[in-house]
Amino acid sequence: MSDSQIPQDDGIQIDDVKAVRREGRDELKALLRAQIDIGKARREPPVKPKPPPPPGHRPGAWPTGTSPPGPPPEWSRPKAEWDAAVRHYRNTEHQPDQPCDCGNCPKENR
Repeated sequence: MSDSQIPQDDGIQIDDVKAVRREGRDELKALLRAQIDIGKARREPPVKPKPPPPPGHRPGAWPTGTSPPGPPPEWSRPKAEWDAAVRHYRNTEHQPDQPCDCGNCPKENR
């Protein structure tokens, strides 16, 4: 069965199926497979081709002339600030009814 004979609409009429059956089992299978393909083409978006990599690109490597970003700026805080923040967190989580002794809290919270 050629593509020009396969209907492009949604419905296959009973008379169409009877006529195709008279032509043979292979014709019916071809018609039904074509209908399935038509339905899939309507609901699945076409696959977009993958863009080609830039020239000279090595997989998994940073592009030539660039480097990975450095550590975030908040990581460059002094150790004393980190210790005070940890101490404050522990005080508020484990002893919420006690005054905080982290050194960063206002005096009314100590």
